[in-house]
Amino acid sequence: MSMALPPCRRTKRCGSCAPPEPVSALLVQLLSGLSGASSLFLVAAGLTVIFGVTRVVNFSHGSLTMLGAYLGWSILTRLPRGPEYFVLGIVLTALATAGIGALIEMLLLRRIYRAPELLQLLFTFGIVLVVQDAAQFLWGPNDLPLPRAPWLRSFVTIAGERVPFYDLVLIGIGPLVLAALWLLFTRTRWGTLVRAATQDREMVAALGVDQRRLFTTVFALGAGLAGMGGALALPDASANLQIDLNIITDAFVVVVVGGLGSLPGAFLASLLIGVLQSFGIVLFPQATLVLVFVIMAAVLVVRPNGLLGRAPAVARGAGQGFAAIRPAVPLLLRLGAAALVLAVLAPLAVGPFVLSVMTEMLIAMLFAASLHFMMGPGGMASFGHAAWFGIGAYAAAFAVKGLALGMGAGLLLAPLLAGVAAALFGWFVVRLSGVYLAMLTLAFAQIVWAAMFQAVEITGGDNGVLGVWPAPWAADRRVFYWLVLALCVGATLLLRRVLYAPFGYALRASRDSELRAEAIGLDTTLLRLAAFTLAGAAAGLAGGLAAFSKGSVFPGFISISRSVDGLLMVLLGGVQSMAGPVVGAVAYTGLFDLLLLATDQWRAMLGLAIIVLVLVFPQGIAGSIHRLWLRGREA
Repeated sequence: MSMALPPCRRTKRCGSCAPPEPVSALLVQLLSGLSGASSLFLVAAGLTVIFGVTRVVNFSHGSLTMLGAYLGWSILTRLPRGPEYFVLGIVLTALATAGIGALIEMLLLRRIYRAPELLQLLFTFGIVLVVQDAAQFLWGPNDLPLPRAPWLRSFVTIAGERVPFYDLVLIGIGPLVLAALWLLFTRTRWGTLVRAATQDREMVAALGVDQRRLFTTVFALGAGLAGMGGALALPDASANLQIDLNIITDAFVVVVVGGLGSLPGAFLASLLIGVLQSFGIVLFPQATLVLVFVIMAAVLVVRPNGLLGRAPAVARGAGQGFAAIRPAVPLLLRLGAAALVLAVLAPLAVGPFVLSVMTEMLIAMLFAASLHFMMGPGGMASFGHAAWFGIGAYAAAFAVKGLALGMGAGLLLAPLLAGVAAALFGWFVVRLSGVYLAMLTLAFAQIVWAAMFQAVEITGGDNGVLGVWPAPWAADRRVFYWLVLALCVGATLLLRRVLYAPFGYALRASRDSELRAEAIGLDTTLLRLAAFTLAGAAAGLAGGLAAFSKGSVFPGFISISRSVDGLLMVLLGGVQSMAGPVVGAVAYTGLFDLLLLATDQWRAMLGLAIIVLVLVFPQGIAGSIHRLWLRGREA
């Protein structure tokens, strides 16, 4: 005999047969968004504090969050499960991460405070690689979930809906941290010194303040906030090796949308992004992969300095560390000529594997040269240069697989479509400068990546486009290598020729002094747009060649990691000459492949190599050779 359940009333929910009421469902989504916003604010607040004072673009901030998650897991799993012990574990994690941050600042970052922002980015990326391998060695490669105590699994009923109690705890933590930081910075002597250093570091030093100690404490505070954010996310996630790069992207978006150095701006941006992401999952599920980047792009187009950011005090291009672009010294020219001769003869002496690595080096050389063209002479750093590389690769693939036009048409369409896309996006991008410009390029790149990833019927999605092989006449590895060599070297030399043409000098004038360039009649916006377009077309050609080299195209061609690889190549070689990206591409690709084959700890080894190269060759490999040559001539 069974007992029938009473019918549900329209105003109540039984939890199984009635859909949620619109108002209560909206409330649940709002609270979920506020909870995520609070967690994101903790990480972004630390990044904001560090950048506001030290002006270091700290790419390793995500690594501190990852360490906070692992340390929090190690501490919390050894404490009783009561709420008071959870609070104690979070505090201990924040203190431990703050101590690690202070050590990183004193041992490493203190040496690069006066370096250009992009060189700081390269340096801190090396730290990311080292920390990631260290975390894998200490905690293993598997995800580490935190066993949830009963109080962490409890719910609170609000408007007829069950809301996780821990979500309410997180919602309260964000405003409390903001209030505590406001009191710290406005009601203490230390906070006054920090605000003064944010405005004028030289004046603070002139007044006798120990900048080293001040910067160390600021970095420790930022690291502690990052560690706290990582530990507080454990009940809803797990400690894993992907936290660093995932969280740093979102944190940079929050900092840029809110305005560099603005804590209230970071809090407002966290709320905006957290709430819109929460509702976007329900309303626009297809856009969840790029919603945060769409928000950033929209904000930066309307407000170029973020919601609460201030216009930079220096003119565009000033203080960015872009030195004058000089012709290569004779030593580099002789080395380049010898390398070109060896490259032409190499297929006659090396095997297929070495030939494939050399083909990869040549494609990387053109990709890096295209990025250098807009970074060095144009003063426009990009975190999303892989967008044009990927568009070129897909254009070549569609020409072969979709239109059956052959490899020649594919290699023509690749730079053409990439250049057109770069021109369209560049119309919005070139009006910005510095980190804002770089982050907007990242936003556009992620939008392109999501489009290629989700257009399964056209691009194959994650399965990619397969069977993109060279034409029969270029099917031989040696013939294809010589084709890649001719196109990559020819395109790189063309970029160099443009650089030393009147257009190149006008572009550098607009980079160095925009007001003076406009005063003599130069259209600086149009010059930057032309450089952006030309760089995109060259990157598209590199992508087309990569498609035929690999025989397939995947969304990973447009990934953030590929854009970061391009930056690393340019900065390792140096931005002082066109030889820089060539040397950097060869060095980075060769070092990467060598370490990948030699050791399982290739990330740590590569990170240490990057750190050493930045410290020993602050102007890049080619730039340092140029400097040593000049010193030898003067002596």
